Amino acid sequence: MRRTFRTVAAGAVCSVALAALTAVPAQAGERGRPAPHWELKDTRAPEVRFRGLSAVGRDTAWVAGTQGTVLRTTDGGASWRNVSPPGASDLQFRDIEAFDARRAVVLAIGEGEASRVYRTDDGGATWTESFRNTDAKAFYDCMTFFDRRHGLAMSDPVDGRFRILSTGDGGRSWKVLPSAGMPAALDGEAGFAASGQCLVASGPSDAWLATGGGARARVLHSADRGLTWTAADTPIPAGDPAKGVFALAFRDRAHGLAVGGDYRPDQASPKAAAVTDDGGRTWRPAATPPPAYRSGAAWLPHSRAAALAVGPTGTDLTTDGGRTWRTVDTGSYDTVDCAADLGCWAAGEKGRVARLER
Repeated sequence: MRRTFRTVAAGAVCSVALAALTAVPAQAGERGRPAPHWELKDTRAPEVRFRGLSAVGRDTAWVAGTQGTVLRTTDGGASWRNVSPPGASDLQFRDIEAFDARRAVVLAIGEGEASRVYRTDDGGATWTESFRNTDAKAFYDCMTFFDRRHGLAMSDPVDGRFRILSTGDGGRSWKVLPSAGMPAALDGEAGFAASGQCLVASGPSDAWLATGGGARARVLHSADRGLTWTAADTPIPAGDPAKGVFALAFRDRAHGLAVGGDYRPDQASPKAAAVTDDGGRTWRPAATPPPAYRSGAAWLPHSRAAALAVGPTGTDLTTDGGRTWRTVDTGSYDTVDCAADLGCWAAGEKGRVARLER
């Protein structure tokens, strides 16, 4: 979910912080300050894999994962409150979208009724189930919001087309959109519920959907909040159920990143990143891509060129809009998200949650 920049003074502070974050390690050391790095926060949940993450700011973040777990921090990760929906221990949460410290929407994935959506308005003290899938052929993967009211969720293809849910009341209720405006899916094509970033939005009406598993890895784009879509091929390898685009990140309606590859740890992932500057109509391979499969990506706020990509083998940074990437950390993370105040968070296996420090 995109957040707006509010004051000139805050912008000046963020510009200085951004310069520190994107400084190369050698330069940072020469200037007597540490290079930007992930600082792990103790969630006390080593049994949980967190693939859902929503950064509200440097102090506040939400994570969601296996065993129906939702955690929230409001003190920069010094402490975490377990705010999991009751009775959800058998669910797999893969996406969470938070509007602030109190309001959030979380998505559970799976076949049939395992795909559900919950919303809280009181910091997770109580939850309301707002959607439960009743179609055995549907499997929901990701969701995104254009603003505090309007959002979408996507399912793998049903009867040959990706299925889209829509909400106009902040996730309190959902409806299935007509499929007439959705192009036909390729054989074997689906989304990857790896990081909550296979469906993303920018601005009031643009959304993009990432695919894999088919003969080509594609990105679908809608300019009308999910009613009609166009499809574009990407250079990220596909042709196998384990390959494709796993995550998208758009800094505006024109400039976007796609990352992915082959999630199997024993398989190489060449050409694991691509970039677009025309809203996803065309995609170019990164000249120097990440060295391995990446499942999450996020633009650094207030930057036209800097972004992060994460995966089980490390974190990569680009400072040229996705054309080249360099590894800056080797820790395992599945997803990454940044807030307007440069509060960047990452989350993944074994309860790992970290905040980017400078």
